[in-house]
Amino acid sequence: MVFSEETIGEFFERQVKAQEDREFLIFPDRDLRFTYREFNERVNMLAKGLLSIGIEKGDHVGIWAKNVPDWLTFLFATAKIGAVLVTVNTAYKSHELDYILKQSDMKALAIIDGFQDVNYIKTVYDLVPELKKHPRGHLKSKDYPHLKSVIYIGQEKHRGMYNTNELMLLGEHQNDENLNKIKASLDNNNVINMQYTSGTTGFPKGVMLTHRNILNNGYGIGHRMNFTEEDRLCIPVPLFHCFGIVLGVLAILTHGGTILMVELFDPLLVLSAIQKEKCTAVHGVPTMFIAELKHPMFDMFDMSSLRTGIMAGSTCPSETMKEIMDKMHMTEITSVYGLTESSPGMTQSSADDPVEIKANTVGIAFDDVDVKIVDPDTNEELPPGKIGEICCKGYNVMKGYYKMPEKTEEVIDDQGWLHSGDLATVDENGYYTIVGRKKDMIIRGGENIYPREIEEFLYTIDGVQDAQVAGIPDEKYGEIVGAFVIKEEDSDLEEEDIRDYAIERIARYKVPKHVFFVDEFPLTASGKVQKFKLSELGLELAKKKEEEISYNKDIFL
Repeated sequence: MVFSEETIGEFFERQVKAQEDREFLIFPDRDLRFTYREFNERVNMLAKGLLSIGIEKGDHVGIWAKNVPDWLTFLFATAKIGAVLVTVNTAYKSHELDYILKQSDMKALAIIDGFQDVNYIKTVYDLVPELKKHPRGHLKSKDYPHLKSVIYIGQEKHRGMYNTNELMLLGEHQNDENLNKIKASLDNNNVINMQYTSGTTGFPKGVMLTHRNILNNGYGIGHRMNFTEEDRLCIPVPLFHCFGIVLGVLAILTHGGTILMVELFDPLLVLSAIQKEKCTAVHGVPTMFIAELKHPMFDMFDMSSLRTGIMAGSTCPSETMKEIMDKMHMTEITSVYGLTESSPGMTQSSADDPVEIKANTVGIAFDDVDVKIVDPDTNEELPPGKIGEICCKGYNVMKGYYKMPEKTEEVIDDQGWLHSGDLATVDENGYYTIVGRKKDMIIRGGENIYPREIEEFLYTIDGVQDAQVAGIPDEKYGEIVGAFVIKEEDSDLEEEDIRDYAIERIARYKVPKHVFFVDEFPLTASGKVQKFKLSELGLELAKKKEEEISYNKDIFL
């Protein structure tokens, strides 16, 4: 049996009754604090506010924001009214937002001012100029027929948009009758969250996750970490990923603990939060932990309250894992393996596993989840020690890709097994080790990047005849993006022309670090591009480029 058959709203309200005065959410740098009861009251006001502007059960509500205080208010408010929260990567730009607005059938979008070099408000106005012409809540857009409302997360007023204060006021003046009626009609198999993950088609796919998927996966993760109501988890990873929502928020909620939220990762803010709030756990991708360990002020902070956490998102270097356990006192640190389509966890090491297990494996399968290794060509299950594709089956498997039934069938077979596309082995004791990827996915500092999506984008550039993208090994990020371009005959394109064009239109982490102009691609006998040879070539050319830069600098010193 799984842990819970409740909806997220039902479960959260049960936790509120059990410990209404316990701190639930804290922003240490703002000294902003909510108890379970206070946060639930805010969630209910926003839920009723959303109902009052026409958001209904099953509607899609997007959120494009950093880890601001009301991000989680939207998560729980939409859950209580049965709306689907569509999480949008903060690094996205107009090209990607345009696609998601259309593909997701989004009815409302909540945004902040912007992030890094992207002005979200300007981007939305540029894409949806009708927003300035129509009454709020009654938007009629030619390009986005489903979109009816845009909500600004904050107090400022923007033409054509609601703001969160106004929604709270609307909600405050509504009785609970309609909200209670809707809550009673919900089922935990309803889709509650949609996260976009890139695919080999070159276009992101909306992964549909249910209450049952992510609530139970969150519990299983917290259970492996020995979480209790006394735990205080620092979350510096973004909430638009499963890492933030499930491995973070739901893992702590299901055990009644406290969330310490960092709005945007900064190693100093994380170290400060851990000391100030006596955190018992902290999450991060390997590059985050390395940044914390290497910070010049690291030794000034008291890390002794820590005992556990999760390092995931990309391959965890074993020496880094051991250093974290030693210097950050995280002797019970764990690692989780999975993908968005599996809610996301398939396997996890346990808090009490030996250090070598934690450093070199991704643990064992979760309870109520079946995991196996199969031959990628025959789908026959392989014995321990053999390399094959890792697959899972259970409560954690997604509902499917939104409006992409054919793509869903490609990854979930007729027996219900989710095929990950990743290569792994399992030992005699059931511990899994990830050894590679079937697909060509690039993992740059925890961000999953699929080459085909960038290739499709590069084709839109004048002067590009053909393009291939491959990962290039990198000490800092694990991998970086390399683009290999065949120019049209009369083209005078330079590397910076392509990078400058990309920086304006796609998320910065997807922009090729290196662009190499080539005459042809390495091919197999059947004419398929050999990506591994491109990676080797990219590494060689990148080293030559760095040597030339170093040599030129020396000349002018």
